[in-house]
Amino acid sequence: MNQVPSAIAQIMITIIPIVGIVSGSIVIFFYLYYGYKAKILMIEKGIYRHPIEKFDIGSFSLFLGFLSFFVGLGLSIFFILKEGLSYGLLGGLIPLFVGIALIAFCIVHTKMSKRDG
Repeated sequence: MNQVPSAIAQIMITIIPIVGIVSGSIVIFFYLYYGYKAKILMIEKGIYRHPIEKFDIGSFSLFLGFLSFFVGLGLSIFFILKEGLSYGLLGGLIPLFVGIALIAFCIVHTKMSKRDG
């Protein structure tokens, strides 16, 4: 029962991702363009204030670390139960160890920032 999709279906399958990527690129371009124009107008009128928010790398890495750790843990348990010890287990171990590395970075960063001042 090897049925070959019709020519129209093959064309649609090919065109849909291309149209999606082009449309998304156009939306992102105009979003950035209008944001740029708005900033230029605010600077000309003297009402633009640069955001002075400082990015907190420690909190971000802790959040990302926990998220990655628990996703990796869940995937690892799933792959162990489904396939046993195989190469598929890497799909869970990689995010698990990335999460551990991010949590370790957060701990080291916090201790070094406390030590420095």
